Amino acid sequence: MVSSPHEAMHQIFREDPRLFARALPKAGITLPEPTDVQLLDTDLTEIRPLERRVDTLLRVDTANSGSYLLAIEMQGRRDPDKLNSWTYYLAHLYAKYELPPVLLVVCQDKSTASWAAEPIRIGPPTHTSFAVFPLVLGPDNLPAIIDPDEAAQDLGLSVFCALTHAKDPALPAILDALATALADTGGEIAKDWAEFTEIGLGDPRTRALWRNLMATYTSRFPGSGTLIEESINKGLALGQAQGQVQGQVQSRAQDILRLLALREIDVPEAAQERITGCTDLETLGTWFDRAVTATSVEELFTQR
Repeated sequence: MVSSPHEAMHQIFREDPRLFARALPKAGITLPEPTDVQLLDTDLTEIRPLERRVDTLLRVDTANSGSYLLAIEMQGRRDPDKLNSWTYYLAHLYAKYELPPVLLVVCQDKSTASWAAEPIRIGPPTHTSFAVFPLVLGPDNLPAIIDPDEAAQDLGLSVFCALTHAKDPALPAILDALATALADTGGEIAKDWAEFTEIGLGDPRTRALWRNLMATYTSRFPGSGTLIEESINKGLALGQAQGQVQGQVQSRAQDILRLLALREIDVPEAAQERITGCTDLETLGTWFDRAVTATSVEELFTQR
């Protein structure tokens, strides 16, 4: 059964077909600059009982290097059967379209990425008749984006990087930067990417962290039509607005505790009470930022 994260990881290339051309250079992989990119049918079936489908298939045209096919596969774990499928995909695509095919495998953990990058050689020990050299994008070669300004420059790439690093211990910092960028951008585009991110994260704990981050950041920027602003504009009671702020404070405190738990940092009862008892959103923001790299809970409260 195809999971939501798997669906999101290849659907992003259908939403933004040129994404690969911006992501590959981040990993030190160079392909000719595309002049045009077209989505192709992913059905590679020849014999009816045996259905084969690549996740995403693109035709890429370039100015000086001709055209080629880019078959994109999302791989969540090691699967020896995939090696046979990938060689079939490339041979079939070359025969069908008469264009050189390239295989790109996207992974969310370093172990799977390392396995997927190994060449696939077909033939007896003394002679290789057919070889496949996959290109791989994963958390080991695709840099994480933890700067909100950088994230805002390319939201599609930033979402893709966040999903690629979904199992990275630094994920809270990555999501924090992405949430800030989306809040700064605003509008339907930001909303769509925010929902896309939540679906792609998969794990309930990280989804909850993402929802809390979005709830916090979207209410911090004026002119965004937030609940607090609407309350003020409509003349509702100040206590209601204060209640919204209190909800942000509580949510931020829980984000800090969740981040520390994800990073397996021990939080004594006194420290937990200090975090949950803090009512200053700015202080909680500082503690959250420190929690990303802290090695002990005491570092949250230490002046730097």
